[in-house]
Amino acid sequence: MTFDPYTRRLFFQRSGIALGSAALASLLRDDAAAAGMSSSLPHFPAKAKRVIYLCQSGGPSQMDLFDHKPGLTERFDQDLPESVIRGQRLTTMTSGQKRFPVAPSAFNFQQHGQSGAWVSELMPHTARIADRLCFVKSMHTDAINHDPAITFLQTGSERSGRPSFGAWLSYGLGSLNENLPAFVVMTSATINNGQPLYKRLWGSGFLPTEHQGVRLRGSGSPVLYLNDPPGVSRATRRRILDDLARLNRLRQEESADPELQARIAQYELAFRMQESVPEITSTQDEPERTWKLYGEAARQRGTYAAHCLQARRLVERGVRFVQLFHRGWDQHEHLPRDHRRQCEDTDQATAGLIIDLEDRGMLDDTLVIWGGEFGRTIYCQGKLTRENYGRDHHPRCFTMWLAGGGVAAGTTYGATDDFSYNVAENPVHVHDLNATILRLLGIDHLRLTHRFQGRNHRLTDVHGKVVSKILA
Repeated sequence: MTFDPYTRRLFFQRSGIALGSAALASLLRDDAAAAGMSSSLPHFPAKAKRVIYLCQSGGPSQMDLFDHKPGLTERFDQDLPESVIRGQRLTTMTSGQKRFPVAPSAFNFQQHGQSGAWVSELMPHTARIADRLCFVKSMHTDAINHDPAITFLQTGSERSGRPSFGAWLSYGLGSLNENLPAFVVMTSATINNGQPLYKRLWGSGFLPTEHQGVRLRGSGSPVLYLNDPPGVSRATRRRILDDLARLNRLRQEESADPELQARIAQYELAFRMQESVPEITSTQDEPERTWKLYGEAARQRGTYAAHCLQARRLVERGVRFVQLFHRGWDQHEHLPRDHRRQCEDTDQATAGLIIDLEDRGMLDDTLVIWGGEFGRTIYCQGKLTRENYGRDHHPRCFTMWLAGGGVAAGTTYGATDDFSYNVAENPVHVHDLNATILRLLGIDHLRLTHRFQGRNHRLTDVHGKVVSKILA
């Protein structure tokens, strides 16, 4: 029998794909079973349905905001003892300093609420909601420079290419609203020369691309290419997408590329977002009370305050994970001046968001997280006076807080030493924090995995333990 060469080649190509796809599906089912993955997510009853992550990019100074160290006033300009530093790694910006002079905070602290939480004068609005917060003062991380540290905070790895937290949640739990993405990102800045933010911080890594974050812009169209081109009607756009879907499915039959299915899903979501996004981003229906809560800056698109309000509107309509990045916390000099500016731009809106969620009955099942990629050193970088100083990066200890979503409100967990330099009680690693956040969402961090390059990967890598004492 004679075979046409092209037909024969196509036969083997297609039969190979079909057999390979069947084998791959079988292997993936086996891998999923071995890794504990199943369609039974969530693994536990969830305390939180959604997350708003307020990421303060640059490294807020814990001892100027929340970690009160009154005993350091008497140690002004004294050298930090070597027994405290313990030969730890320093950045190249201060490792060559001849001295490491102690710089006590220039700000006053008071205790607030029934919990007696210490909060700096820089955050009067946050101070008023202290009893709704859980402060974790014993955070520590691995990285000492911004890019690897914030990548680590968001993906569980200092190296690029891993899925972000929001992508993992989209992959594990999906969306609560088919007309909106599961994961939305917004960025803002007080100081324009803040550390750059890269798309990998909200990327999907090796997960299907449909799980990456969708960024809402602060000016122009909220999402690029959201509007149809002039002269293209809604019906025409629908026909174009239907034709594209058919072409992509034909291609998928040949190549069995899972990204083609993701592409189809993204086209369809974008089509639905053309109607849903404008309604969310328009705040004309908000009452006067809203602007009193979040501040007048919330009326201006692109500000942190406006993004806090948008975050509430998004989760209210079913977005699973909202990530706000606010740049400008990296003060190697003039920290008192510039941290004051940062707090003026963020404090009221942050507190307003918590109060707004609570008033709407949403705080109980919405987890809000505030914090940066690391803290700052107690020793001064550069010229030191009582009113002015700079601080270097410090991964050994820093403060974050959580609210709502099953967190023990009005509590403080962990403590630092007398210099806010080392963790003294109950250390919490970034992997521990991520494991705990997943637990609040009903997910066992050991079982949320994805097979890639021969092994099962997870957000917490091979580490992480749930910090049960901060759970309500």
